[in-house]
Amino acid sequence: MKKILVANRGEIAIRVMKTAQKMGIKTVAVYSTVDRNAPHVKYADEAVCIGEAPSSQSYLLGSKIIEVAKSLNVDAIHPGYGFLSENADFAEECERNNIMFIGPKSKAIHIMGSKLAAKDAVKEYNIPMVPGIDHAITDIEEAKKAAAKIGFPILIKASAGGGGKGMRVVESEGDFESQMNRAISEAIAAFGDGSVFIEKYVASPRHIEIQVMADSHGNILYLFERECSIQRRHQKVVEEAPSAVLTPELRKRMGEAAVLVAKSCDYLGAGTVEFLLDENNNFYFLEMNTRLQVEHPVTEIIAGVDLVEMQIKVARGEALTLKQEDLTIKGHALELRIYAEDPMNDFLPSVGHLDVYQLPVGDGIRVDNGFEQGMDIPIYYDPMLAKLITYGETREEAIQIMLKAIDGYKIEGVETTLPFGKFVFEHEAFRSGNFDTHFVKKYYSAEMLKNQIAKEAEIAALVALKQYLEDQKILRLPIQ
Repeated sequence: MKKILVANRGEIAIRVMKTAQKMGIKTVAVYSTVDRNAPHVKYADEAVCIGEAPSSQSYLLGSKIIEVAKSLNVDAIHPGYGFLSENADFAEECERNNIMFIGPKSKAIHIMGSKLAAKDAVKEYNIPMVPGIDHAITDIEEAKKAAAKIGFPILIKASAGGGGKGMRVVESEGDFESQMNRAISEAIAAFGDGSVFIEKYVASPRHIEIQVMADSHGNILYLFERECSIQRRHQKVVEEAPSAVLTPELRKRMGEAAVLVAKSCDYLGAGTVEFLLDENNNFYFLEMNTRLQVEHPVTEIIAGVDLVEMQIKVARGEALTLKQEDLTIKGHALELRIYAEDPMNDFLPSVGHLDVYQLPVGDGIRVDNGFEQGMDIPIYYDPMLAKLITYGETREEAIQIMLKAIDGYKIEGVETTLPFGKFVFEHEAFRSGNFDTHFVKKYYSAEMLKNQIAKEAEIAALVALKQYLEDQKILRLPIQ
């Protein structure tokens, strides 16, 4: 493998290119007109414009990307995450054109791309699943009967999707019909498929995911867990590894279950098996993400691996050199996704110009970044600017380094999730490890964040005043 095209943009494109270059592999960037001067374009050995700003006219044009790859004698395509990363047709088209797709085979993407097909595939392996119906449903009367049988509260979920779209919690039978209609229309708008399924709503869940890596020689590893319970709008903002609540025994059971999920679809490469963990430490299979995750750096740090390097080697047909018993957890890692969003205004996107953009540096700090000072934030894509990752020997140390790193990150021109991150890492519920996916609903409000910022500003002003008075005393001393 001499040349890889990265079919993505921003921080993940640069992240993949860094490993490729370390391995002596040339890189090709693709970009839209609005990304012409983006860092990932400058970082690559070659770069090609593939279309206009909207992703439907650029980053989602699989056939055009393959044309570019062929014209530049590219050996493999890495899709990153998002865009075409879980598109089975694109993976198949790569295979048909003799270009390696750095990811699983299309069969696995097809199976795990449907939550219902995924549940069906893992059934024979006796992996625990949340009670619910095991088929897609659009008929409201049939759904109502199923919901009554399962018992409220229940969760309605789009069969075809993710990211919280087409998802509705229903507390009582009276709300069911309206919420079902909303879920179906949301699912149609987002995925073109209105089928949903119903399952029991787990009241205080933690979102725990297991990183797996599988080669073409029958070896499958699990690289421990990531805790992803701090979410807004069902999407993750803060992740950490390892989880503060998993015992070695529970970790082993969940890891082995994740390996069986990978086995059920003949998996290849890097994947993530997501579980819900209830208040009694019972875990339930949720879904499998057939790609590299946004939060993969925390796993890399605690497991001492380069997941992109492993992906590339597996795609080349190499066997994994590590064995499960070789893997141990070293230290603790945290990640904060830095979105151009306003945490004071319901996390709405905050597009604009990066007047100031300075990254923190120091021991235990890693920033996977996709932007530079002076750039505009495009309205066409996910508003994530970067990922701030910290690591320490203990969870407490990683938290303290994170708080210092947040203070060292300077951004002006747009609102970001940095203040929200600080709120989370300072909160007693997070620091104690006693939290679940309802953290934002339970503890966070824009008003609380405003008060915290005002209090910090007041303390800073008092410190500055004290320093000023001390300086004045020194200035008034008579000359000897």
